[in-house]
Amino acid sequence: MEDSARTLQNKSADTVVCYAPTMITTNGIWQGDNPLEYSLPLFILQLLMIVTTTRLLVFILKPFRQPRVIAEIMGGVLLGPSVLGRSTKFATTVFPLRSVMVLETMANLGLLYFLFLVGVEMDLAVIRRTGRKALSIALAGMVLPFIIGTSFAFLVHPPHGHQSMHQGTFVLFLSVALSVTAFPVLARILAELKLLNTELGRVAMSSALVNDMFAWILLALAVAMAENDSTTLATMWVLLSSLAFVLCCIFIVRPGMKWIIKRTPEGESLSEFYICLILTGVMISGFIADMIGTHSVFGAFVFGLVMPNGPVGVTLMEKLEDFVSGLLLPLFFAISGLKTDISSIQGAKTWVMLFVVILLACAGKIAGTVAVAFFHQIPFREGITLGLLMNTKGLVEMIVLNIGKDQKVLDDDSFAMMVIVAVVMTAIISPIVTQIYRPARRFAPYKRRTIQRSKPDAELRVLVCIHTPRNVPTIINLLEATHATKRSQLCVYVLHLVELTGRASAMLIVHDTRNSGRPALNRTQAQSDHIINAFENYEQHTSNVAVHPLTAISPYSTMHEDICSLAEDKRVAFVIIPFHKQQTVDGGMEATNPALRIVNQNLLANAPCSVGILVDRGLAGSTRLAGNQMAHHVVVLFFGGPDDREAIAYGWRMSEHPGTSLTVMRFLPGEDASDSETGQDPNMLTVVTDDDRERQMDEEYIHEFRMRSSNDECIMYTEKIVNNGEDTVAAIRSIDNVHDLFIVGRGQGISRLTAGLTDWSECPELGAIGDLLASADFAVAVSVLVVQQYVGLCEGSLESPGQLEEQLGNFQQINRSRSPPRHPITP
Repeated sequence: MEDSARTLQNKSADTVVCYAPTMITTNGIWQGDNPLEYSLPLFILQLLMIVTTTRLLVFILKPFRQPRVIAEIMGGVLLGPSVLGRSTKFATTVFPLRSVMVLETMANLGLLYFLFLVGVEMDLAVIRRTGRKALSIALAGMVLPFIIGTSFAFLVHPPHGHQSMHQGTFVLFLSVALSVTAFPVLARILAELKLLNTELGRVAMSSALVNDMFAWILLALAVAMAENDSTTLATMWVLLSSLAFVLCCIFIVRPGMKWIIKRTPEGESLSEFYICLILTGVMISGFIADMIGTHSVFGAFVFGLVMPNGPVGVTLMEKLEDFVSGLLLPLFFAISGLKTDISSIQGAKTWVMLFVVILLACAGKIAGTVAVAFFHQIPFREGITLGLLMNTKGLVEMIVLNIGKDQKVLDDDSFAMMVIVAVVMTAIISPIVTQIYRPARRFAPYKRRTIQRSKPDAELRVLVCIHTPRNVPTIINLLEATHATKRSQLCVYVLHLVELTGRASAMLIVHDTRNSGRPALNRTQAQSDHIINAFENYEQHTSNVAVHPLTAISPYSTMHEDICSLAEDKRVAFVIIPFHKQQTVDGGMEATNPALRIVNQNLLANAPCSVGILVDRGLAGSTRLAGNQMAHHVVVLFFGGPDDREAIAYGWRMSEHPGTSLTVMRFLPGEDASDSETGQDPNMLTVVTDDDRERQMDEEYIHEFRMRSSNDECIMYTEKIVNNGEDTVAAIRSIDNVHDLFIVGRGQGISRLTAGLTDWSECPELGAIGDLLASADFAVAVSVLVVQQYVGLCEGSLESPGQLEEQLGNFQQINRSRSPPRHPITP
């Protein structure tokens, strides 16, 4: 055994460890072998313990809004010499010194590819577009902590004796560690706090991105000084060769990757050969960077940074993200915890110094940020919040500290103190920000959150949600039929909903502005460009319409929150979102993505305004009028209740369009149905309930609707007497096929008339009638708009008589300005 043994010099302690290269895999416990004496089984056990511990801590710390990096570092601390590692038996059995080489090699390999993915995701165009505000905040957030770190370095590591030659490097390492801001961790925190789409979140992300770039430059300088601090000439060669490596990546690697993209057919992913070539290039870049004197992760990061944004990044993220960030990266953070020995921090003076450093480092970033925020006229509370967010620590700081410890620039107590500083500073951010920051309303609470309440002489704001370009034609035709006038213009916010895949930092790109004419870099951008172009063309060819395209990238579980936040921020009255099913060639309905149904359900439950779910079966119009306008035949089915009144309000507005005919079909209970509804003698004195008030309001609304539209031959009103759900279905089936849009309320007012329809309901979120019309079994293939009225108003869900009178007066004003009678609807 001794003949085949080789020695491993441990960098953290002068300990010689024997390692036998033949001891990789075991022959099995039945041969008398102990698996923990072999490197592969031991590594698998270590990986299992690290992943299990960190995932458990993620679950425990989630209610406290802690980012995952805290759980990963704390998992290493628990397994390290600070807690479980204090047991000599546990340390020598599970984490013996002979296993350090394998564990750290795999951790650094995972770190190598993770930093490559960070570089791939980082958009240099964002940095180029960063304004002076973000740049000044980033610099101010680095200068004061850098000065504090320098002062702290002289207190902890005074320049005397043999340590003097490391003093400059020690100062640089500590100063960089205290001044950096973790861009990926900050993105996760902002996403958790729902601040990512706010102005504060955008400024914080832009500033952190700039901070990250400066941090990488300082890291390269610190590594060069750490490895060559005895020779100034060698340090200069390291910096020059690093610059040459960066230029080589920019002018050779990047054009090569663009050539590969051009050779790849549009819509297809990169071939396996090119993927292997890129992954090999990551290792080559890491090898070159390590060879010239900088850390290998610097080479991988630069290699990822020069990758063109587009299908390359998407493909690489899909293939690497889960394995690297979910399995290998926790190894690196856990090793940082395993190297941390809290017991090495001894004495009250040291702990007081640690507390002072945490306090001063946080205060330095906050003070610098607040000063710049005041200059840019940012409110004081937002400035403090921004300073707290810039204190986020994570990957770069851990890399700095680990390199410093490996190069013996940091001793055990300094390393432990800085790890504690990083954990504490990051852990306190979310709780404090949650307590002190409440996004201020930039507008008075608006009340016209429904179409029924919208004034006829005011702008109608509508938010339309798009999943794929297939949703675009029908929604544009629906908006065109909504009829914008000079007195009541239409403001349309077009929101392209994109699922967030991978890390939360991808949510940096939230809003997509007007297309600049550049070619699309990936499938998502191509879809966004197609959607934006279609709606811009609609805006150009339609009067009194303003279109504002946006793109929201978020997970399906929280996508409704982005929609609701935008709806409230833009004060829209109506949100239109596509149904989760689409029509097939044979006329059936198939689900495109089951997750979209959850989005619709969550939106209905949380929307701050009225919502319409559009079942898209085409809305091209049966005929065309002069001027290329389409003629639409709309049917509103009225059973009663606020949702149905909202449906009539929208249909009434659409009837103002020169090419739109409106039919309102009201369903009334027959004698049998009405008797079963009341169950009482009509001559008996009864208490007026909310249902009675709803019926009264329905009667008044229908009466006014008939009175105001009696002279309009394009509006027809019919009544159907039905006794049960079967009669209701028969009445709906009897409607002529000349119609191309049904508008129905989600919640029907008289449940007796829809009895039995919900027993076989496939989509209860559409209501009984909406589900019937959207069903593939329904013979009529017509688009359906299911409307839910917003009833969460401060003054209650029901209008007062004065409010009703005001609303009816509004419709009277509408009819006075109506165009001359048009051709009546075909009977």
